[in-house]
Amino acid sequence: MSLEEIVKDLAVTEQDQHLTFDLSEEELAVPVMNIREIIRYGKLTKMPMVPNFIEGVINLRGNVVPVINLAEKFALNRHNSDKRTCIIIMEIDIDDESVVMGIVVDKVLQVIEIPDSDIEPTPTLGAKIQTNFIKGMARTEDGFIIILDISQVLSAEEVAIVSNMHKNNAVEE
Repeated sequence: MSLEEIVKDLAVTEQDQHLTFDLSEEELAVPVMNIREIIRYGKLTKMPMVPNFIEGVINLRGNVVPVINLAEKFALNRHNSDKRTCIIIMEIDIDDESVVMGIVVDKVLQVIEIPDSDIEPTPTLGAKIQTNFIKGMARTEDGFIIILDISQVLSAEEVAIVSNMHKNNAVEE
């Protein structure tokens, strides 16, 4: 399943398009414009001495792509991988640098159009609770979908680790 096929079927405008996915029984979304592709979850190469939420790296057409386990990063219950488990390959700009990374999700749901008028600001939960990685909360008939600002999910130190994994590891095809 390619992202282009999903988007083509829905014929929505790129600016408001978001890919929704399930992560530990929570529905989350990311902007489509950050997504390169969606691939099946497969064998990852574990990396020593990296944070637990970095699940490993994959060889994507000769490029090393670090894969982040969002459930681990967000301290959510992790489901065992199955045939619906996917890796969403994303390209994000962090500190004027383009970084390609994958995020593991339990299952991809759909591409939906979320106009700005349906997005509520991130709730304030107190000074000690970090919410800067939440772009907003999309209103739906059943509640809310959390829209992630994927460029804010990792701290500066974590971004440096992922960026170095991406730059310094060339994989031979």
